[in-house]
Amino acid sequence: MQDLLSMARSLRRPALLVRAAACGQDDYDRDTHLPRILGCATAPKSGEALVKLLDAEDEVNARRLTGDAGWSAARHVELLIAIAGEAALLAAAYRPSIVD
Repeated sequence: MQDLLSMARSLRRPALLVRAAACGQDDYDRDTHLPRILGCATAPKSGEALVKLLDAEDEVNARRLTGDAGWSAARHVELLIAIAGEAALLAAAYRPSIVD
Protein backbone atom coordinates (compact mmCIF):
# COMPACT_ATOMS: atom_id res chain seq x y z
CA MET A 1 0.00 0.00 0.00
CA GLN A 2 2.90 2.36 0.59
CA ASP A 3 3.63 2.49 -3.14
CA LEU A 4 0.02 3.45 -3.79
CA LEU A 5 0.20 6.21 -1.17
CA SER A 6 3.50 7.38 -2.64
CA MET A 7 1.87 7.62 -6.05
CA ALA A 8 -0.95 9.74 -4.66
CA ARG A 9 1.44 11.99 -2.76
CA SER A 10 3.73 12.45 -5.74
CA LEU A 11 1.07 14.06 -7.93
CA ARG A 12 2.19 17.50 -9.07
CA ARG A 13 -0.60 19.65 -10.44
CA PRO A 14 -1.12 23.39 -10.96
CA ALA A 15 -1.55 25.33 -7.71
CA LEU A 16 -5.06 26.47 -8.61
CA LEU A 17 -6.29 22.87 -8.98
CA VAL A 18 -4.59 21.85 -5.74
CA ARG A 19 -6.06 24.79 -3.81
CA ALA A 20 -9.55 24.10 -5.18
CA ALA A 21 -9.24 20.45 -4.16
CA ALA A 22 -8.04 21.42 -0.69
CA CYS A 23 -11.14 23.61 -0.24
CA GLY A 24 -13.42 20.68 -1.03
CA GLN A 25 -11.64 18.01 0.96
CA ASP A 26 -13.51 18.66 4.24
CA ASP A 27 -16.83 17.94 2.53
CA TYR A 28 -15.69 14.66 0.93
CA ASP A 29 -17.98 11.77 1.83
CA ARG A 30 -16.79 8.57 0.19
CA ASP A 31 -20.15 6.78 0.46
CA THR A 32 -21.92 9.62 -1.32
CA HIS A 33 -19.30 10.93 -3.73
CA LEU A 34 -17.19 7.92 -4.70
CA PRO A 35 -19.90 5.87 -6.45
CA ARG A 36 -20.83 8.90 -8.56
CA ILE A 37 -17.22 9.78 -9.37
CA LEU A 38 -16.29 6.21 -10.31
CA GLY A 39 -19.65 5.30 -11.84
CA CYS A 40 -20.26 2.30 -9.61
CA ALA A 41 -23.15 1.22 -7.36
CA THR A 42 -21.20 1.18 -4.10
CA ALA A 43 -17.89 2.56 -2.94
CA PRO A 44 -15.03 0.07 -3.35
CA LYS A 45 -12.37 -0.39 -0.67
CA SER A 46 -9.92 2.50 -0.34
CA GLY A 47 -7.01 0.76 -2.09
CA GLU A 48 -9.08 -0.26 -5.10
CA ALA A 49 -10.77 3.14 -5.18
CA LEU A 50 -7.43 4.93 -5.09
CA VAL A 51 -6.11 2.91 -8.05
CA LYS A 52 -9.22 3.75 -10.08
CA LEU A 53 -9.09 7.40 -9.07
CA LEU A 54 -5.40 7.72 -9.98
CA ASP A 55 -6.07 6.15 -13.39
CA ALA A 56 -9.02 8.47 -14.05
CA GLU A 57 -7.04 11.51 -12.90
CA ASP A 58 -4.14 10.54 -15.16
CA GLU A 59 -6.51 10.50 -18.15
CA VAL A 60 -8.04 13.85 -17.19
CA ASN A 61 -4.60 15.36 -16.67
CA ALA A 62 -3.47 14.14 -20.09
CA ARG A 63 -6.46 15.98 -21.58
CA ARG A 64 -5.49 19.11 -19.67
CA LEU A 65 -1.90 18.95 -20.91
CA THR A 66 -2.91 18.53 -24.56
CA GLY A 67 -5.51 21.29 -24.42
CA ASP A 68 -8.32 18.86 -25.19
CA ALA A 69 -11.69 20.62 -25.27
CA GLY A 70 -13.11 17.68 -23.30
CA TRP A 71 -11.06 18.55 -20.22
CA SER A 72 -13.23 19.60 -17.29
CA ALA A 73 -11.72 21.56 -14.42
CA ALA A 74 -14.63 20.51 -12.20
CA ARG A 75 -14.07 16.82 -12.94
CA HIS A 76 -10.34 17.21 -12.36
CA VAL A 77 -10.90 18.90 -8.98
CA GLU A 78 -13.42 16.29 -7.85
CA LEU A 79 -10.93 13.54 -8.71
CA LEU A 80 -8.18 15.31 -6.76
CA ILE A 81 -10.51 15.71 -3.76
CA ALA A 82 -11.37 12.01 -3.85
CA ILE A 83 -7.71 11.01 -4.23
CA ALA A 84 -6.75 13.07 -1.19
CA GLY A 85 -9.65 11.64 0.81
CA GLU A 86 -8.96 8.03 -0.09
CA ALA A 87 -5.21 8.43 0.47
CA ALA A 88 -5.91 9.83 3.95
CA LEU A 89 -8.22 6.91 4.78
CA LEU A 90 -5.72 4.38 3.49
CA ALA A 91 -2.85 6.00 5.40
CA ALA A 92 -4.91 6.00 8.60
CA ALA A 93 -5.72 2.33 8.16
CA TYR A 94 -2.05 1.40 7.89
CA ARG A 95 -0.72 3.79 10.52
CA PRO A 96 0.59 1.83 13.49
CA SER A 97 -1.54 2.34 16.56
CA ILE A 98 0.11 3.46 19.79
CA VAL A 99 -0.39 0.91 22.57
CA ASP A 100 0.27 1.77 26.21
